[in-house]
Amino acid sequence: MFPYRALFRYVRPTMSKSNALENAAPPLLTLDDVRAAAARIGDAVVRTPTDYSKTLSQITGANIWLKFENLQFTAAYKERGALNKLLLLTEEQKARGVITASAGNHSQGLAYHGTRLGVPVTIVMPRTTPMVKVIQTEQVGGKVVLEGETFDEASEYARAMEKQLNLTFVHPFDDPDVAAGQGTVALEMLEDVPELDMLAVPIGGGGLLSGMGTAARALKPDIGLIGVQPELYPSMYAKLRGLDLPAGGDTLAEGIAVKQPGAFTAKVLEGLVDEIVLVDEQALERAVALLLQIEKTVVEGAGAAGLAAVLTYPEKFKGRNVGLVLSGGNIDTRLLANVLLRDLARSGRLARLRIFLQDRPGALYKVMHEFDAHHVNILEIYHQRIFTNLPAKGLVTDIECEARDREQLVALIEALQGKGYSVSEVELN
Repeated sequence: MFPYRALFRYVRPTMSKSNALENAAPPLLTLDDVRAAAARIGDAVVRTPTDYSKTLSQITGANIWLKFENLQFTAAYKERGALNKLLLLTEEQKARGVITASAGNHSQGLAYHGTRLGVPVTIVMPRTTPMVKVIQTEQVGGKVVLEGETFDEASEYARAMEKQLNLTFVHPFDDPDVAAGQGTVALEMLEDVPELDMLAVPIGGGGLLSGMGTAARALKPDIGLIGVQPELYPSMYAKLRGLDLPAGGDTLAEGIAVKQPGAFTAKVLEGLVDEIVLVDEQALERAVALLLQIEKTVVEGAGAAGLAAVLTYPEKFKGRNVGLVLSGGNIDTRLLANVLLRDLARSGRLARLRIFLQDRPGALYKVMHEFDAHHVNILEIYHQRIFTNLPAKGLVTDIECEARDREQLVALIEALQGKGYSVSEVELN
């Protein structure tokens, strides 16, 4: 378990009505801003469905509604904010073109709608960006420049190009026009399902929750607003609390793996969000797998963060009408395959058993007989005779196998141990 899990809880501060009136300041973002964005972008983005999940509701104890933003043309909600920003540019700005730094969904959304509107779009990506993302961005019309080893280096280079070429920088999240566009997700959800009383929304830089939270709070003042971040990147929590916490590492939710959240979005969220919770990598993997297995929909790690939060903190959501945003579906197919196989291993349907044998004729055959008797399918067998601490006449055999469920696997292990074999299950980290 993450050692600081108990610390990672941001609760929206409360104050008396009189103090609130005295300290009132013009809102940074309003429902009118979000409604104007909705009218502006119109049907140029997909009005994705918000559907009830009977099975996920049974699993979690909450009433789960899913907003399928992974069905956008570029498979992510980012189109909304990018398009709203583009439509607000002057004709001179459109003619000169726009630039951004992004290795993810923002780049594709901006490139797609910029090309559609005749606005030149330049995307600066780190040299480490997977080639599939470069190709996808170029396919929708973006001009890709590879510069820097990290996102920060790419962003710095994009800012330099902005000044040198007199382009307009479109920030992925720290922009009120972008956040207003993202807020249209909440307008659609509450129009389709007015009974929603809680939203669980991924947080990276904060643009999505800033927009959605602004709209939802204005329409339903008592609605619960929960932000969700990966444990490896608790950046918005740290910013709201004034803490210096580490952020880094390989996370499945790379779409919200942001080390420096937005200054504008942090100000909006400070008086808006009820709570920020963190989820670990195992919860993200399980959520991605469940959405594919149950809903038959492909979701990237960031898009599964809301469901991961419900799975991790069921007591917070039990009995509530919860809206989850499946914010994107751009996940590498090889990574998705790994996630699904790891989920099968954790559930006991796939396993690697390590068995110690004597190196003599028929030894492996006798073990195979036990697998057959328990109807457990063998996928792979690995022998190890040389690199082992066993005596020269001993060997280690790793057998990858497929069972119906964990109970069937446990029965096989107990049967092998009952016949004198030393058996252990090679577990995932």
